[in-house]
Formats: sequence, structure tokens, C-alpha cells
Amino acid sequence: MNVLIMQVALSIAQTLLAFAVLPCVYRMIVGPRAQDRVLALDALYVCAMLQLLAFGVRTGSTLYFEAALIIGMLGFVATVALAKFLMRGEVIE
Repeated sequence: MNVLIMQVALSIAQTLLAFAVLPCVYRMIVGPRAQDRVLALDALYVCAMLQLLAFGVRTGSTLYFEAALIIGMLGFVATVALAKFLMRGEVIE
């Protein structure tokens, strides 16, 4: 019974995360300003990271958790670099 509930919950979570990617991609393409595109990229990498975590829980493999950690770190660094570029016009001073 518990395994069935977990499988259904993971299926619903993965489906909703897949649908959450669509507005992010739309905002990245259409976004009227660069700040909108950076925010959409931030939300997109969070959705991808959560999708990997849900898939890792489903399969029981730790490889997906490590990949999600790497995506989280690289996504954070990319967001900070893009924000700094938008504020000052350069990343490295």
C-alpha cells in the first residue's frame, strides 16, 4: 500500500514538474527584459534539479542525487554571474 502511494505521488510530482518547465521556457524566449530571462533560467534549473531528485527517489539510485547537487551548484553560480553582469556590465572585475 505504501509503495503504491509513493509511486503515485512521484508520478504526480514528475508530471507537475514537467508542466512547470513550460512557463519557464516561454518566459526565457519571450521575456521582455533580461531580468525576466534570468529569473526564468533560475526557475528552470530548479525544476530540472527537482525532476532529477524525484527520478532518483523512484529508482533508488544515488547517481541522480549527485547530478542534482551539481545542477544546483552550477545553477546558483550562473544566476549570480548573470545578475552581476546585468548590474555592472562585467562579471570579473
